[in-house]
Amino acid sequence: MARAGGILKLAVVVFVFLLVVFMTFQLLEINMDFTFRNVLSRSVPQNEASAKPARYKCGLSKSCPLGHFAFRMASGAASVVGPRICLEDKLIMSAVKNNVGRGINIALVDGKTGEVIKTDFFDLWVGDVAPFIKFLKGISEGTVVMMASFDDLSTKLNDEARKLIADLGSSVITTLGFRDNWVFVGGKGIKTKSPFELHIKNSADTNKFDGWPDVLEMEGCVPQRQD
Repeated sequence: MARAGGILKLAVVVFVFLLVVFMTFQLLEINMDFTFRNVLSRSVPQNEASAKPARYKCGLSKSCPLGHFAFRMASGAASVVGPRICLEDKLIMSAVKNNVGRGINIALVDGKTGEVIKTDFFDLWVGDVAPFIKFLKGISEGTVVMMASFDDLSTKLNDEARKLIADLGSSVITTLGFRDNWVFVGGKGIKTKSPFELHIKNSADTNKFDGWPDVLEMEGCVPQRQD
């Protein structure tokens, strides 16, 4: 009987010992796991955990390749909000800069350097088209030409002015009508039609505003002049 009691006590002691060893290893494993995670969290830069989406020049959807100028532009909205032109992440024309107006808004850019040469706007609703024609004829070879409409651009736009714009690479200038919206990027000396042009007709069936079509927005990468 005493022998049986001794065996039972020994069994209890062994069980308690094994239980203590098991619990010790469990606690060590938890502690090591916590420490390892803590070290990892400290080694990872905080900004990686909350990385922001990449931002490209002028808010483009993707970056431009080397040797190209990034641009984004919008036509005017009815007769209320003027057009906006951004080039290489710089806002070069807008109502905020107070350098836009009714008619055709135009920016001339050096095709090699991307520097803005001149900005201006011409009222072609009640204004005279002659100053606009003179301006177009004075554009130098290799100049990038950016244009955006505001309110009405066609009332005083005669055939001579349309021909000069067509020579800059426009495909739709001959069909622009009263209060159409239009954005365009071309160049003096361009040999083909420009791929950067959008046009929306003024139509009572599709107009977003009362008497005016929706705003046009366009973005892209203009090749830098190499010669």
